[in-house]
Amino acid sequence: MTTRIEGTAGTGLPDLEELAGLASTAGVLGIDTEFMSEGRYQALLCLVQIAVPDPAAEGGYRVVLIDPLDEPDPSPLADVLADPAVEIVLHAGRQDVAILRRTWKTQVTNLFDTQIAAGFAGFSAQAGYGSLLADVLDVHLAKSAGFTRWDLRPLTAEQVGYAADDVAHLLQLADALRGKLEPAGRLEWARQECARLEASTDERDPEAAWERLPRVHQLSGKARAVAKELAAWRERTAASEDRPVGSVLADAPLLELARRQPGSVDGLDRIRGLQPSTVRRRGRDIIDAIARGAKAPPPSIEGPGRLDLRPGDAPLIALGEALARGRAMEAGLAYELVASRSDLEQVISAHRRGGADVTAPKVRTLQGWRRDLVGGELLELLAGRRSLGVDGGRLTVAEVGVPPAAS
Repeated sequence: MTTRIEGTAGTGLPDLEELAGLASTAGVLGIDTEFMSEGRYQALLCLVQIAVPDPAAEGGYRVVLIDPLDEPDPSPLADVLADPAVEIVLHAGRQDVAILRRTWKTQVTNLFDTQIAAGFAGFSAQAGYGSLLADVLDVHLAKSAGFTRWDLRPLTAEQVGYAADDVAHLLQLADALRGKLEPAGRLEWARQECARLEASTDERDPEAAWERLPRVHQLSGKARAVAKELAAWRERTAASEDRPVGSVLADAPLLELARRQPGSVDGLDRIRGLQPSTVRRRGRDIIDAIARGAKAPPPSIEGPGRLDLRPGDAPLIALGEALARGRAMEAGLAYELVASRSDLEQVISAHRRGGADVTAPKVRTLQGWRRDLVGGELLELLAGRRSLGVDGGRLTVAEVGVPPAAS
């Protein structure tokens, strides 16, 4: 297939109004991004690749590379991304959606993620774009420029070719996957899963940053309050200076500060891992944050999602995994789409708290199509109303007291 590459490829600036019109007329747009996250608080959007059907283009598709560093007005395409009448096709697009939502100040709706769709079509749930193109379309890409400096200009010919390849066959891949999913009755399931990406975000709440600290729940209440204040200060500082949070203050010294709570800048010298340069530049701010945290109430670690697992629960988790894997295999789905160990742990923890009539926790295995496929049976299994067995090397599920159906 031949495509016309515009924008940074050297044929002039793309007409975004025209692109938006083509996408709206066809009802579909393929998109990918290149970005740089190293040395920054949030990733920098460096390139946006677009594919749209275009009857006037050789091969029927137009591929356009948009350089956001040139600061074009993205509003025509931003409006298309938010238009529920236009299907937005991408591959492994969670980060793309998050960055586009923040940078272009738009919603991204009606998503079709080819990696997610592939999991419902019998491929790996983590299938790469290149491997899918080879397996589904017999198209083979020379992937060579992925880990390069996308923020430097001018882009090399190798970078331009790599970026264009990422969307040149994206719409055809989506068509082929739909062709596999629809007859199998899996297309709607895939769309439900893709819709979850619409809420993807890379925005972070400073007041919730403490929850991501390692082993923070092992701290005392007062130390946890200090850790929360230090993490919030670190988050705001990193955002204002556009630098990684770890370069402001690493996790290990932050937690040690929360435990020891020095009351003066001089006391910071005894904190392991705290660099002298950090003490000189930020010492007063750190002491002030510690003082604020020491006066604050401890943040709660209790909540509806809190686990109550015990060593004896391991067999239950294994039993639930066996059920989920069996049903996924029967349906021709990647297991990772159906359940995770975390999902099963939350279900079993909630069952322990609530007994046989437990209100299902809000985990994906008990929602939507997954509940129909396996979630309902999982709750029945935990309640003792279902049993698992093996018949001729095949997993069977039966109501308790009712022999399994013959295979």
